[in-house]
Amino acid sequence: MTKAGPEPPPGEEGEVRSFQLVGPARRSEPARELTPREIVAELDRYIVGQERAKRCVAVALRNRIRRQRLPEHLQEDIVPKNILLIGPTGVGKTLIARRLAKLVNAPFVKVEATKFTEVGYVGRDVDSMVRDLVETAIRMVRSEKTELVSEEAERAAVARLVDILAPLPTRRSEVRHPFHALFGPATRTSETEPEDGGDAGAAKTEADRMTEARKRRVEVRRALLAGELDDEMVEIEVPERLPPMVEVFSGTGTEELGINFQDWLGGLLPRRTKKRKVTVKEARRILAQEEAAKLIDNEDVTAEACRRAEQSGIIFIDEMDKIAGRERASAGPDVSREGVQRDILPIVEGSTVMTKYGPVKTDHILFIAAGAFHTSKPSDLIPELQGRFPIRVELDPLTKEDFRRILVEPHDAVTKQYQALLAADGVHVEFTDEALDLIAEMAQDVNQRTEDIGARRLHTIMERLLEDLCFEAPETGQERVVIDTEYVNAKLSDIIRDRDLSRFIL
Repeated sequence: MTKAGPEPPPGEEGEVRSFQLVGPARRSEPARELTPREIVAELDRYIVGQERAKRCVAVALRNRIRRQRLPEHLQEDIVPKNILLIGPTGVGKTLIARRLAKLVNAPFVKVEATKFTEVGYVGRDVDSMVRDLVETAIRMVRSEKTELVSEEAERAAVARLVDILAPLPTRRSEVRHPFHALFGPATRTSETEPEDGGDAGAAKTEADRMTEARKRRVEVRRALLAGELDDEMVEIEVPERLPPMVEVFSGTGTEELGINFQDWLGGLLPRRTKKRKVTVKEARRILAQEEAAKLIDNEDVTAEACRRAEQSGIIFIDEMDKIAGRERASAGPDVSREGVQRDILPIVEGSTVMTKYGPVKTDHILFIAAGAFHTSKPSDLIPELQGRFPIRVELDPLTKEDFRRILVEPHDAVTKQYQALLAADGVHVEFTDEALDLIAEMAQDVNQRTEDIGARRLHTIMERLLEDLCFEAPETGQERVVIDTEYVNAKLSDIIRDRDLSRFIL
């Protein structure tokens, strides 16, 4: 197995190890510059072991990058080699796929094969996984474009807030007698009309008011940018509600469509808004979102999202072993097993799925399927579907050494998470090396005596181990807590020894 992170510094017997949270994960390099070895190195920061699976997905991802560098007439003929991950729960199947998608900023969805039913029956149809992928791509592209126009949107939001907090004075309109338009103004008299000096004084007063208002607007703008008005309350107008969602029945099942009746009617109806009282800080955020939406072309977002879903999308189909199996002659059709396989087949082979954003081709979407395959085998899948997953990788069960490394080496290790949570209450938690060894041994022991749930067992054990500390941390006033073997035995030894009790608690 490969190392999942930097080697912990050597320590003497009984040394107390304090694991400090590192900073946020560094930004991934552009996908076109990542070699398979670099992809594996990035995955090692979060996943312990499973070298074969990491190499497999790294090659699949690099082949996608290679394909995009070829001439267009060759790109269409090269289809991705879909992957089938085989292994018990909790060994990292889902985490590998999820981290792979984050690494290259690709649209990613995870679906459960057991939630689908054959077309024509009540339940989700398999086409919905492609529609979910497009929705994910839409959110990604819109977020990226919003980031690009964020500065301009922020300036527009500040300008709107200035208009609300310090509006310009309205100019006085000149009131004229209706007969003046027909016969001209009447002869001035000193009793009914002011002299020229009065008109000049009124104009001067109007100019003074405008000058003072502009000075106030400059001051309000400065205070807004400095954050001095963040806690003040302001009343703004926001859209009353989002476009209604309706369900329509298409040829492949039920699909939820968002319909904006305002756009349908071409703006004949006024846009309905409502007034809200919020803080200036919140109003600035709301108005910035509205201004950003005005600056983004929705058609460009849709086109880019569909292209990204088709060319770089990743769909992870979990629980594939639950739909493996053949129909028996004495039984009726199983609409949740072989029927689902038959429906998944054209999606994986390459077809066109109709979405509310337009047709989306699945020819170059990478499909990663996974399953434990305890009671069934990959050969129990229908032959056509087996052929669409040519790469099969068996993941290794976790050992005591793996549990020990999972506790400390990954970037988001469970011990680092609890240290960060308790540090929020001013409690500094440290783990000794012996305590970590004992926790890993207990996790392996419970997995062997009960159900093997892989690395998820560490979460149940750590939660039970630190339950009292998490409950009392805000009130005890302790600044430093050392988790050693005595602490671990006091909290967990009775539960570990009692087989029946460990089944319920751990």
